[in-house]
Amino acid sequence: MADIDEIIDNFSLLDDWDDRYRYLIELGRELPPLAAAAHNDANKVQGCASQVWLDTRVRLNGAGGPVLTFVGDSDAHIVRGLIAILFAMYSGRSAKDILATDAVALFEKMGLREHLTPQRSNGFRSMVDRIHSDARAALATVA
Repeated sequence: MADIDEIIDNFSLLDDWDDRYRYLIELGRELPPLAAAAHNDANKVQGCASQVWLDTRVRLNGAGGPVLTFVGDSDAHIVRGLIAILFAMYSGRSAKDILATDAVALFEKMGLREHLTPQRSNGFRSMVDRIHSDARAALATVA
């Protein structure tokens, strides 16, 4: 899967929004599959118009604090692409780094906010909130 800098670069090369939507869908197709058992209520993200599941795994990393990795899925192709962007930004990073990273600012910088429906934008924020909540919970377990 592409890292966040590569995604931003690729996105900026595409002038046409139809091409950008296709790229988002392509990113979503690259997500690893989410196990059927992980499609459960505990992993379901509230506040999304589409169905979205995020499964968070926490690995303790000594003095560096907990590191979180994510797998996820959605029933909507564009939302799967948004999940891929979030995972490129957050997965494999420490909880402290996750909390210090402003995904919404990047979302706006990429021009996504004005080209997605308000429901999709709210869903994106709900996914960010869920990831931040998981990062805070992981930090609380080691405090």
